[in-house]
Amino acid sequence: MKVVILCGGKGLRMYELTEDMPKPLALVCGKPMLWHIMMNYKHFGFNDFILLLGYKGEKIKEYFVDYNWKQHDFMLDTGSGKLELLDDNESFKITFVDTGIDTMTGSRIKRARRYIGDETFMLTYGDGLSNVDINKLLEYHRKMGRTATVTGIRKKTQYGILTVENGIATSFREKETSGGLINGGFFVFEPAIFDYITDDTNCILEQEPLKNLARDGQLAVYHHEGFWTACDTYSDILRINMQCREQQNLWKVW
Repeated sequence: MKVVILCGGKGLRMYELTEDMPKPLALVCGKPMLWHIMMNYKHFGFNDFILLLGYKGEKIKEYFVDYNWKQHDFMLDTGSGKLELLDDNESFKITFVDTGIDTMTGSRIKRARRYIGDETFMLTYGDGLSNVDINKLLEYHRKMGRTATVTGIRKKTQYGILTVENGIATSFREKETSGGLINGGFFVFEPAIFDYITDDTNCILEQEPLKNLARDGQLAVYHHEGFWTACDTYSDILRINMQCREQQNLWKVW
């Protein structure tokens, strides 16, 4: 099963870092956030990734193209040019898709449809860390039998608020200030999700598509009670790296 990761945003609230790099490459415990997200999926057996690129997407390509020789011990035969990794337990299969600098989240997904195919797939953001159990999320999605499942997090925030009855979303409201279940990312989608996404560049997943899924009774909600954090600002990165120094890598599942 493919894991699609949204990596194209400009990260304007993290400009201290994103002037020179895309937000998913911001370092957490010495590794990019994106690497931590991918390692968690890999732990649960999901290793086929599609990265939806936009702002400074070439930096993400460069990181992974150079990943083997920069991040591992290796033996090089200078005669043949053969490079043998000595400690490779982090292999990924990655499809890089340039989806445009100003393309919105829903439209990025739609532009990658030919790579995703007509099968169930997972989706998350490249700036959220969590210890969500991906296998339990997938099991719940299959049990509920809906077009989409979103991971719900109970947190007082400005993010999208989900109203839930019997495990099914009845409404989705973005940018509320009151407490409630929020959109924590970590989605599972059936191919029918593409019927909810328009073909233009301005379709925002978190607006009409999720609202309409909730209206149609097609948005299941998986409750996650464990660790979750968004990495929206420079102060978020500082806070998370402080947790690293205190040996509190609460999102790490492997």
